[in-house]
This record gives sequence, C-alpha cells and structure tokens, in this order.
Amino acid sequence: MRHWFNFLFGIWGGLSFFVPFLLFLPLLHLSASRPKWHPYASKLNYAWARLFFWFSFLPLPIVGKTNIPKGKPCVYCANHTSWLDIIAMGLVVEGDYKFMGKDSLAKVPLFGAMFSKLHIMVNRESKISSLRAFLKAKEALRQGQSIIIFPEGGIKGEPPYLSVFKDGAFRLAIEAQVAIVPVTLLDNWKIMDKKFQTAWYPAKIMVHEPIDTKGLTSKDMEALQQQTFNTIEEALAKHYPDYNADKIKQKV
Repeated sequence: MRHWFNFLFGIWGGLSFFVPFLLFLPLLHLSASRPKWHPYASKLNYAWARLFFWFSFLPLPIVGKTNIPKGKPCVYCANHTSWLDIIAMGLVVEGDYKFMGKDSLAKVPLFGAMFSKLHIMVNRESKISSLRAFLKAKEALRQGQSIIIFPEGGIKGEPPYLSVFKDGAFRLAIEAQVAIVPVTLLDNWKIMDKKFQTAWYPAKIMVHEPIDTKGLTSKDMEALQQQTFNTIEEALAKHYPDYNADKIKQKV
C-alpha cells in the first residue's frame, strides 16, 4: 500500500510543481522583461510555492519568521539540498529580492532564461564574473532588495549534512553593512530529490535571529561565516537525532 501511495504521490507532486510553473511562466517572462516589473516575480514565486504545498497537502511551518528585520534588506543564507529550496525561500523572504546563483542555471530549459534576467548569475571560475555579480548584489541591497544566497554554492554533499560555505555572502553583508539571516531548510531534500522526484514528507523551515554586521570589517568575515554555518548546522543536528557533525568534516 505504501508503495502505491508513493507512486501516486510522485505523479501528483510532480504535477503540483510543474503545472503552476507552466501557468505562471508567461507572466514570469513578462516580469523579467523590464527591471521595474521585477518585483512582481517575487509575488509569482510566492504564489507558485503556495500552490505546490497546498495541492500536495504538504504542511510547511515556518518557525521564527518574526526574526526577519522589517523593511530592511538582508542577506539570507540557507542550506541547499533540493530544487524545492528556490521556491521555498520565496515563502520566507518578505519584499523584493534577488537570488545569487550559478550561471549554469541559465541553461535549464524554460526556467533558465527567465531566472537569469531576474536574478544575479555568477561564474565562480571567472574573477571578472564574480566581481560583476558582487557589485550587482551590492547595488541591489543599496536599492532595498534582499539577496538570497546558498553559500554551499549548489546542491552538494550528502543531505542533511552541510558542505563548505563559500565566503561571498559574508563579504557582501560586511561591505554593505546589512544583517545575515541564517535559514535552515530541514526537509526539502526528502520531498524533492535532484531528479525532481517527489515524495510526501512534512517539511519545516527555521528562520534564525539575524546576525548584525554593523562595524564589522573583512577581518571578521571568517568568524561571521563560521557563526552562520554553526547556526544552520545546530538546527539540523537538533532535527535529525542521528546527525553526526564529525561524520563529514567540512567546517568553514
């Protein structure tokens, strides 16, 4: 019986994910066509995420949403284990925002062209591309837009364990003097895997207290990076009783 439930939910969950996306796709491309329309994409991402979780009958409590600074741009740092993380973060962040993501996302059919126009793409192998993306993100923060970064640099490692954090998010937050908001996405990898296969599982998101960067300098970057890593890892370890922080030694 369980096998049939998983099979049927896999089909239903996939439809719940892709059908709203295809319905919103023309509007997403339209919102991407002009910078002044970009904020509408955030609302569409929110609607897409809501429809997916509603139609899939997936509970998604967001714990600690009161920790989000009101009316202030921030750098959101979350662990990354599933494609679902992108739309799930749309339920967390309030107001307008931009993702910073790998330029390889631009090659994803249907999704890539629109995503690359709306958000900030970076080729981490190129110093010029990295600098350009950094300056774009800094300007977005100055204009009041938040930045969402998965500091692991992609879906890597063995979930729920964290991979090494790259330092871009922390350098950005310090230079812009905005808070880092750590976010732990606890269960998305159990709902949708790397191949977009879906399964029913009660998900949960934790938004942690913001980490202030006022007065911090580049000398404080490593400590800020480690604090963010520890905050997310501690939530994972508490959620998963068998979590062994020494199993994969990938500290900052």
